[in-house]
Amino acid sequence: MKLTLSWLRDFVDIPTDDPSEIAEAFESLGHEVEDWHAIEPSFAGVVVGEVLDVSPHPDADKIRLTKVDVGDEVLDIICGAWNFEAGAIVPVAVPGATLAGGFEITRREIRGVTSNGMICSEIELELGEEADGIMVLNDDYPHAVDMVGEPFGDVIGMPDVYYEIEITPDRPDCLSVYGLARDLAAFYRIPLAEHGITVEESGEPSAVSVIIDDSEACPRFAGRQVRNITVRTSPHWLRLRLIRAGVRPISNVVDASNYAMIEFGHPTHAFDVDRLGDGIVVRMAKEGETIVTLDDQERTLAASDIVVANGSESVAIGGVMGGAATEVHDATTDVFIEAAYWNPPSILMTSKRLGLRSEASARFERGADPSFCHLGADRVAQLLTEIAGGSPAPSPVDVDPGGIIPWTVEYPLSETERILGMALDSETTADLLTRLTFGVSGTDPLTVTVPTRRPDVRVPADLVEEIARLYGFDRIPDTVPQGPGGGLSYRERRLRLVREIMVGAGFHQLINFSFIGSADLDRLGLADGHPARASISLANPLNDTEEIMRTTLLPGMLKAASRGIARKNETARLYEIGKVFLPGAGKLPEQPDRLAYVMAGERSGDWIAAGRGFDLYDGTGVWSLLADKLGLHNTELRQASVAPFHPGRCAEIMLDDAVIGAVGEIHPVVSKEFGLSGRVVAAEMDLDEMLLERPPWQYELPSVFPPVVFDLAFALDHDVTASSLIAAVREGASGLLEAVDVFDVFTGGSIGEGRKSIAVRIRLRATDRTLTDEEVVPVRKAIADRVAEVTGGELRGMA
Repeated sequence: MKLTLSWLRDFVDIPTDDPSEIAEAFESLGHEVEDWHAIEPSFAGVVVGEVLDVSPHPDADKIRLTKVDVGDEVLDIICGAWNFEAGAIVPVAVPGATLAGGFEITRREIRGVTSNGMICSEIELELGEEADGIMVLNDDYPHAVDMVGEPFGDVIGMPDVYYEIEITPDRPDCLSVYGLARDLAAFYRIPLAEHGITVEESGEPSAVSVIIDDSEACPRFAGRQVRNITVRTSPHWLRLRLIRAGVRPISNVVDASNYAMIEFGHPTHAFDVDRLGDGIVVRMAKEGETIVTLDDQERTLAASDIVVANGSESVAIGGVMGGAATEVHDATTDVFIEAAYWNPPSILMTSKRLGLRSEASARFERGADPSFCHLGADRVAQLLTEIAGGSPAPSPVDVDPGGIIPWTVEYPLSETERILGMALDSETTADLLTRLTFGVSGTDPLTVTVPTRRPDVRVPADLVEEIARLYGFDRIPDTVPQGPGGGLSYRERRLRLVREIMVGAGFHQLINFSFIGSADLDRLGLADGHPARASISLANPLNDTEEIMRTTLLPGMLKAASRGIARKNETARLYEIGKVFLPGAGKLPEQPDRLAYVMAGERSGDWIAAGRGFDLYDGTGVWSLLADKLGLHNTELRQASVAPFHPGRCAEIMLDDAVIGAVGEIHPVVSKEFGLSGRVVAAEMDLDEMLLERPPWQYELPSVFPPVVFDLAFALDHDVTASSLIAAVREGASGLLEAVDVFDVFTGGSIGEGRKSIAVRIRLRATDRTLTDEEVVPVRKAIADRVAEVTGGELRGMA
């Protein structure tokens, strides 16, 4: 953002003339000053003069003789310019004056007549590019009429100070002179001047109508029609300010639009009404629609672009650039000034896609102030009245379907101390925020009303930043942050324990990328309706084979195991703790933590089972170890058929009566797809459920009384699991049961087809007595009855 001190002083009476102090104020407010320097005139000895008389030179046709009043005397000066007559107020370099490059003005004789100075042009004073004639001040600087004889620099506001300030992307409200003046007013505790915009309307009401088809793309559209303008060069003072702000002057209409944008931060655009027609429609572009923009480039639009149309064609890319079809030209007399508020993400997307950045799009994509739309149009209309002879029409347009209004943030005072390490009372906090033009009510918490020009302020932490920058970062005391004592949370301790268990069981940890390919899900053999098929696609994938976020850890695990075996490792025992990404109800995906492990290849270091591969029971053994070490009480392994596991060699992992995962042998077809042979065992489970805080084990003193041990054998259908039998035994034995274990499984013989016998050893014990036969017999009967009821099992024998 480039601007001058004199422009700032139009809105705030800064109580210092030291430009370095003002630069420090900007820095304190969080605005980095990239450059500042004094703007000194390139001339000395140039004063304001009034031309009293103009007459021909006796011996030359192309130059004239003038008499110029310079305050304390009247000078005879020869001049070759013809763009002035008597009464003109002009800059005069008197004898002894110096111009740019050290050029000294002296008395000179020209064709027999002595010239006592020089009447200057803009280019000779290095104040512009107009060299066709001298600089006439009457229209551009009317106050110069009363300044004859005074230094010319006083007329044009020189010396001045130039500032170039880096505005961070979150502060679109400071992309204007008025916005920076607002911050300085807060810093110095001085009032900010009103914008002073007044429009003198005349003539018939505006005939231009506006319809907004998409209020999300364009929440507000304001505009004014200005008639009877004359397109010409802008006055010097306006051109000079634009040049110092880094903007090239073009014509008074375009310059007025740019001037208002730099002054108040809201971009506007001028349409030629004769080319525009009477009706404007704001709509989304049609896919493939084309428009020739002001830079004479034909642009192909997408359906995501916003356009301003006149019914038959697009005449502007909303918030980015106008179209050549309705461009203001030298013969234009009637303009419509558009000052809309455009959806920031849409403008950013269009600007990037077209490679078309402008001062307007830079402001809109950050978030202009929707409440300033009508003021932007009014300021341009006011300027066109002054510099183009325009007549603003009554009934300006202001369509506001979006209805964007200020919002509130609840601010607890404790937030200041939490983040800044110091406490501020409600009165001080309210004063700081009020100076920054926030509305404040209440005590603790404060209810802070955020103006629409501050889209960056949404949560209490944003207000802390505002408080800090106005209070002064240098005033915040150095304090040691006060936080909770060190130590791991319950979840962190449990997570560390999981890693220790897995490493202790001989596993190596993996950390895979969070991306997989849809082809990986095909290789797993997952059906179309499988939950893991509901994936989230990447907008910019690293490669074509990893285009989605992972919904399961297994593809990465199996690939890693395959690479390990291919590199002549006999065995692969790998585990991973990581997130999967599942479509959620909100904008962001759900990201649960999962634990997965894989065992492939041959066993190593095990002399008993040397050369044997892994099987289902190796996988369930790891789960049993985890459950035991983590103190997970209510667990069960239930036979299931789950892809990508082998049917009949897979079990669902139950915790607290809910399925949290699966363990089993990978289907041979799937193993082959991943380059693995032999039995491959894997498991994947919901780690979040495993890490939940649960009641700790309740320890009891061992009983000093002897146990009663007996065996029961039950004839069961083949599909009845041992776990369901044990559960029934536990229910029947009530509180006397100390342990139950399966010690025999028998099929064939007298058991019959489709049947099996499972024998369990049961141990009963009381804590306060020795059990008698009278107590044991009913318990044994209750166990047999409960097993029969739950599993249909028949008691075959007991011992």
